[in-house]
Amino acid sequence: MSAPLKPFSDSTIAVIGLGYVGLPLAVEFAKKFPVIGFDISSKRVRELNEGKDFTLEVEDDDLQRVIVSELGGKGGLFCTDQSEHLKQANIFVVTVPTPTDRHNRPVLTPMIKASETVAHALKKGDVVIYESTVYPGVTEDECVPVLEKVSGMKFNEDFYVGYSPERINPGDKEHTVAKILKVTSGSTPEAAEYVDSLYKAVITAGTHLAPSIKVAEAAKVIENSQRDINIAFVNELSKIFSLMGIDTQEVLIAAGTKWNFLPFRPGLVGGHCIGVDPYYLAQKAQEVGYHPEIILAGRRLNDSMGKHVATEVIKLMMRKDLKVIDSKVLILGFTFKEDCPDVRNTRVIDIYHELKTFDMEVDVYDPWANKEEVAHEYGISILNGGETPNLADYSAIVLAVAHKEFKAWPIGKSDTQVVFDVKSVLAKELVDARL
Repeated sequence: MSAPLKPFSDSTIAVIGLGYVGLPLAVEFAKKFPVIGFDISSKRVRELNEGKDFTLEVEDDDLQRVIVSELGGKGGLFCTDQSEHLKQANIFVVTVPTPTDRHNRPVLTPMIKASETVAHALKKGDVVIYESTVYPGVTEDECVPVLEKVSGMKFNEDFYVGYSPERINPGDKEHTVAKILKVTSGSTPEAAEYVDSLYKAVITAGTHLAPSIKVAEAAKVIENSQRDINIAFVNELSKIFSLMGIDTQEVLIAAGTKWNFLPFRPGLVGGHCIGVDPYYLAQKAQEVGYHPEIILAGRRLNDSMGKHVATEVIKLMMRKDLKVIDSKVLILGFTFKEDCPDVRNTRVIDIYHELKTFDMEVDVYDPWANKEEVAHEYGISILNGGETPNLADYSAIVLAVAHKEFKAWPIGKSDTQVVFDVKSVLAKELVDARL
């Protein structure tokens, strides 16, 4: 006989991974359930227990309202880096990252390690829900065997599994976790209803119960692949129209007057989802014997945009008869998107490296990015905070990220300075070129 599921009224939820995805979800759950927030970073746990979130996804006041020093009562978030605390939970939600390696191959190590950690705390009747983006089959084919092996228990007899893909949009204060419709799924019909009911308790936007875990996994991975391909199309248009001397933004505005034209804009494609997820789908497609042409073509096109921007800047400098070698260039912005401190998979680094190949002195200024994190992840030193650069010191300025601060800066082209607007947020007459 299969082990019964524990009623929500007696449940304690553990959220594994307290980053951009895990923390907002843990805070929402903590408003109605006792929640254990687990992260392997003691520094991260210490900051959260002090009521501070460096990702800025959760307001400090909101975090401080749910943080507790010990579990008890009907709600509260207890943050820890000690895995033995997980034994108090009966629902485990895994929200660890799923990156790719330098060859763009999926790295499942965080998922496997998290599964091992959960398995040591697993009891009969428990439910493990994965939120990390994966290709179809990872939950049941890769993670479940780890749970079984380490726990010594049987899948769908002693414990159950669900999958509910995250839809967090870093820096977005309108589409927060509770306001985004949630796809849910479970390993049995009963488990699926259980998982769906759990999320319905905190997701005000509602839920969509998928017929299987694989369907839910596939739905997530194509969401961002679709967006990646659409952006690749307008990025290619930008390259074509640039050669033709046509302003891409003006073309898109004109085309946008048709009711069913999709409003995508050219730009750099980075971050934890759009620039990564297509590779997960491509990997699985190749495993089953199909070579995905459109998906990988879109990835190649989008990954080329940093080099394209740098090359265009060099051309503009040469047309103004400005010295290239040993000249100073300023890149404004380093995070993968505006008004957000997230530097994961930022493609601004591609502009930086390409400009450096021309022996240029390149400064990067970003008031949102963490200087230490950038140095650790990318090996470069950026300016931020009180180190505001003097725009007049540079032969070229590349507005790479549309942080709100930059829109008010006195940026404008001149005979002795090139301005390239990657995000097309400045007036056309102020810049030499834009995507």
